[in-house]
Amino acid sequence: MHLKLLADECLDFRIVQSLRKKGFEIKSILEDCPGINDRDVLNTAIKHNAILITEDRDFGEWIFAHKESATGVIYLRYNAEELEKISSSLIRLISKYGAKLYNKFTVVTTKKIRIRQL
Repeated sequence: MHLKLLADECLDFRIVQSLRKKGFEIKSILEDCPGINDRDVLNTAIKHNAILITEDRDFGEWIFAHKESATGVIYLRYNAEELEKISSSLIRLISKYGAKLYNKFTVVTTKKIRIRQL
C-alpha cells in the first residue's frame, strides 16, 4: 500500500515542507480547502486514503468518543522550540512504519511515540 498523508490546517507548514523535501506525498488542508470543519477533514483523509497529521487534540475525541471513522491519525505534541525535533521524529516514524500507520492513532512527542489501534 502506498502511503499518503494529509496535513491538517493547524499543522505548522514547515513540517509539511520538510516531509515534501524527504519525498513524502502529502496534501494540505491549508492549501486545498482551508476553513473546513474537523469532520470534513476526517472525510477528506478517508476520501484520499490518507493518514491525517495534526496538532489538534480534538481528533482523538472525534475518533474515540464520537466513533468517527478515520484511516489513521498522527497527533503531534510539542512546544514551538521543539519544531525541528518533532519534524525529525515524524520523518523517522513514517520512514520506519510507513503503511503500518494506517488504522492507527499515533501520538508523537519529542521523547516518545505511542501507537494505538483504531
